[in-house]
Amino acid sequence: MTRFAAPIAEQIWDMKYRLKEADGTPIDLSVEDSWRRIARALAEVEAEPALWEEKFYAALEDFKYLPAGRITAGAGTGRAVTLFNCFVMGTIPDSMSGIFDMLKEAALTMQQGGGIGYDFSTIRPRGAEVKGVAADASGPLSFMDVWDAMCRTIMSAGSRRGAMMATMRCDHPDIEQFITAKQDSARLRMFNLSVLVTDDFMEAVKAGGSWDLKFDGRVYHTIEARDLWNKIMRATYDFAEPGVIFIDRINKMNNLGYCESISATNPCGEQPLPPYGACLLGSVNLARLVTNPFEANAELDPAALDELVRTAIRMMDNVVDASRFPLPQQREEAQNKRRIGLGVTGLADALLMLGLRYGSEEAAAQTEAWMKLIARASYLASVDLAKEKGAFPLFDAEKYLASGNMMQMDDDVRDAIRTHGIRNALLTSIAPTGTISLYAGNVSSGIEPVFAYAYTRKVLQKDGSRTEEEVVDYAVQMWRDKFGDKALPDYFVNAQTLAPMDHVRMQAAAQKWIDSSISKTINCPVDISFDAFKDVYMEAFETGCKGCTTYRPNDVTGSVLSVASDSEKAPEADQGADVVYLTEPLDRPNELEGSTYKIKWPGSEHAIYITVNDIVQGGHRRPFEVFINSKNMEHFAWTVALTRMISAVFRRGGDVSFVVEELKAVFDPRGGAWMQGQYIPSILAAIGGVIERHMISIGFIEGEGMGLKSDPKAEAMVVGEAPRGAACPSCGSYAMRKVEGCMTCADCGHSKCG
Repeated sequence: MTRFAAPIAEQIWDMKYRLKEADGTPIDLSVEDSWRRIARALAEVEAEPALWEEKFYAALEDFKYLPAGRITAGAGTGRAVTLFNCFVMGTIPDSMSGIFDMLKEAALTMQQGGGIGYDFSTIRPRGAEVKGVAADASGPLSFMDVWDAMCRTIMSAGSRRGAMMATMRCDHPDIEQFITAKQDSARLRMFNLSVLVTDDFMEAVKAGGSWDLKFDGRVYHTIEARDLWNKIMRATYDFAEPGVIFIDRINKMNNLGYCESISATNPCGEQPLPPYGACLLGSVNLARLVTNPFEANAELDPAALDELVRTAIRMMDNVVDASRFPLPQQREEAQNKRRIGLGVTGLADALLMLGLRYGSEEAAAQTEAWMKLIARASYLASVDLAKEKGAFPLFDAEKYLASGNMMQMDDDVRDAIRTHGIRNALLTSIAPTGTISLYAGNVSSGIEPVFAYAYTRKVLQKDGSRTEEEVVDYAVQMWRDKFGDKALPDYFVNAQTLAPMDHVRMQAAAQKWIDSSISKTINCPVDISFDAFKDVYMEAFETGCKGCTTYRPNDVTGSVLSVASDSEKAPEADQGADVVYLTEPLDRPNELEGSTYKIKWPGSEHAIYITVNDIVQGGHRRPFEVFINSKNMEHFAWTVALTRMISAVFRRGGDVSFVVEELKAVFDPRGGAWMQGQYIPSILAAIGGVIERHMISIGFIEGEGMGLKSDPKAEAMVVGEAPRGAACPSCGSYAMRKVEGCMTCADCGHSKCG
């Protein structure tokens, strides 16, 4: 039976991927059972299922091939979930009925567990005339708010909320409002935002030219291109959003440019897709394929890589037939093009085993060589599948081979495609692998550098005691097993020490042989100058990247993790790091101190009284429970439910301030109310404001808040420096970091994107 490399790996398998009965009784008794379940399910569509089940199992064994989380959790379960990770929805019509039809489709897709992307450029700008109703348009951002509210209410399959990507063209009249939309901390929290940047715009930026903002043939404004570029750059410098997508390059390099146009991506950006486009994901674990690691003759076994890639391609092609789809249009799109996204994980670890410094010219060259081997094996495997099962239905040999991407492919591969066709229109993509990388023994994620070579997970037990476990990078553990306490060589660099241009070099090297795109975060130091920061994006454009996402710690987004100067020491969050996760809720003491607040909602006959009680833990005061009382019986049922849910969350520990954010974002369709000079969108938002005010008063969070003012004489009890960075909404740990475009928890593996 396989032994997991670390407790966190087994916990992730148990929590996310292990098949269980409805009451929690395990069906998969071991990870081998999970591999067998997946292999059997994907072999069922074969003419010889028993033969292929064994081959698929061999690829899954020892975590060599890692299907994405949707496949690992859903294949062979009989559940009504999709095995596809990514969707881009249909083109949004510029009409009220069409917009809300699209909203319904999004809800159905997210209900089955798919992350979605939308291009909101098709909606007329704010203030534009709406003919026939004597009104002005509210603009695309107002409808994005509606999408955001919908997403908040739907839990995706498994244990994550749905994730969404919103894109907008750089020439849309509302682009400046789009760029700054998420600078309101309560707005569009379910979205990642990216600007669709065209080649013409980049040339105008470099030349210092003007730029028209237009819609439906009408120019609304003319601005300086550099001013708009600087506004994009300043927003992402200060707020880490929006990202940038080089949309013309994506369409030029698309194998299917002859039959589709792309204007949006999935939530993490690695899959540019057409309307109703769908793509499934999987990763080859390069760290498992290196022979003689850390020796002079270390190498990644090319024969083993070729065989593994060919098996993975067949497994992924079978998913197209085995999966459910939320919408018939998605099924038709997937089956007509049979698009798949095979990527890698463990790249940084594999480079370390060869003695290469991530980000160096040598490491970039090796990465490019590996990606070419993967691309070549993928295309030839898909040609073999076409011989056996037929090419994808929309295949047109001459048009397909004329794409920018195919022009660089070796002649023998092009000849094979021309002669036999190809089963899958696009084959490679590098997706976020944070959770599955932990599950596979904490190998480095995707093509990212190692974030930290070792860190300590702190687990708070029910009795208040803490247990610790070390989480060690896969390559570092291999080094320890081989050399004991011998110091790590200088080429062991991590994300904290890399120059931003080293990140860009690695992304550009990999992109040359990746059909779709790459989800990667370029870490920038907090003290990087604004001009140097802009140079990162320009370098990404000039070196062939299809997009660029950066993360710079700052006062708005926080410093996600701080790592000790010794590269092998644990990354530590600041003050809050000691309390990160509760395996069970804390017991309630007999007596608690707290405060009661009164609010009077307009239109309600009776006041609402909100009591928040606190607990002192480790010298810090934190909210522990909430009670809401009112004589208005209309509120009775939901207030009881609300208080029980909030109190249950509070008792789990960690940074629970996200409860305030969720409540404040609730909008009542009947309208809100003006209270003490502020517009409060709902009674739930008012309650959230009170809880926020209480958290500020006890020093649990900092800030003014939008909450209704309590006793002006009350003094805030300062209990220590506020934690830097966001806490994980799953486990409460201050170990959230941006990886491959997604905020990901280093402690429990929670990720918005996977």
